[in-house]
Amino acid sequence: MSGLVIVLLLTGNINAQDTAHKHLFRIYEDNDFLDITGNGTDNSYTNGTRLDYFYSKKKKSQFIDHLLPRAGDSSTNVFGWSITQLMVTPNDISTTHYQPDDYPYAGALFLTHSLYSYNAVKKYSFQTELVAGIRGPASFAKETQIFIHRLINYQRPMGWSNQLTTYPLLNINFTAEKQLLGIGNFMEVIGGAQLNAGTFLDAAGFYPLIRIGKMSPYFNGFFDQYGSSYKNGKKIKTQFYFVAKPEEVFVLHNALLHGERMNEDTGEPGEKATGRRIRHRLTNIQFGAVLVHGNFSISYLQTHSTEYNKGLYHHNWGNFSLYYQW
Repeated sequence: MSGLVIVLLLTGNINAQDTAHKHLFRIYEDNDFLDITGNGTDNSYTNGTRLDYFYSKKKKSQFIDHLLPRAGDSSTNVFGWSITQLMVTPNDISTTHYQPDDYPYAGALFLTHSLYSYNAVKKYSFQTELVAGIRGPASFAKETQIFIHRLINYQRPMGWSNQLTTYPLLNINFTAEKQLLGIGNFMEVIGGAQLNAGTFLDAAGFYPLIRIGKMSPYFNGFFDQYGSSYKNGKKIKTQFYFVAKPEEVFVLHNALLHGERMNEDTGEPGEKATGRRIRHRLTNIQFGAVLVHGNFSISYLQTHSTEYNKGLYHHNWGNFSLYYQW
C-alpha cells in the first residue's frame, strides 16, 4: 500500500524577497467513499487520517536530525511531525464472522518524524520518514469507524473482534527524486524511487511525477509547492496545477494485510485460514489537482490500485487535504 500515500507541500522561497514562511499545518484524509466516479466503497484500505506539522529551522539540527540525508549544502530542508491512523476492513462489515477470503479488519496508529530536503540548483530531493506506532486495538480504529458510521447513520461495522492483533510498527521510508524534464513553470516530469523497510512495510516503488499548470518549481522546496512564491521579483499568490503519478510497487510484507488475528484460537475448525497470499507487484495510478492562494491550499487526489492480495479486488480511494502555512 503505498502509501498509504503522495506528500506535496510548500516551503519558504529561496528568493530573498520572500516572506519566508517557516511553518505549515496539513489535514489529510484518505477515504474510499471519495470516488470521482461516484462508486464509493467501504472495504480494503478504507480510511487514513493524518495531521502534519512541518517547519524549517536555522539552528543546527539536534537529536537524530543531523543523521538524516540532505540534498547538498545549499538544500532547503523542511522537518515534520505527523500522527496517522489507518484502517482496513473486509467488504461485508455486517457480520461478526471471520472472512478468510477477504481483507482483514486491521488498524494502525503511528507517529512520523520526517525531513524533506530539496536542491533547487541540481533539481533533486531526498525525503526521509521515521515511523513508530502500533497495530491492533490500541490504534482505536474500531472506535473511530463505529463513531463515524454512527454519526452519518451508516451500517455499524460488526467484525472488529477479528482484527489483527497488537504488533509494533517501526519503519524507515526513503524517497529520492530527480527532475527529468522541465518546461518553464508550466510542466515538470520528475523521476522517483521509494524504499520502505521495517516491521510495518517492506516495499520498493518507482514512479514518474508529472505536474502541469501555473506553479512554483517543485525543487524550490516543500512549502513553495503550496504557497505564495516569487518570480523575477514579483510575488505570485495563486497556483493551480494538475498532478499525475503512476507507480509500480514491489511488496514483501505489509502488517495491515497479514498477521495473527484476535479470537483465532476460538474459531470453528476450518476458520483458521491464513488468508489469501499477498500480491507482490502492485500498480497505483494517482491523479488530481492543487489550488493555492496565499497561505491556504487545497488538493484532491484520486488513486486506483490493483489488488493487494491475490484473487481479491482492485480498489479506489480519494484524498482531500487542506493546508495552511505561516
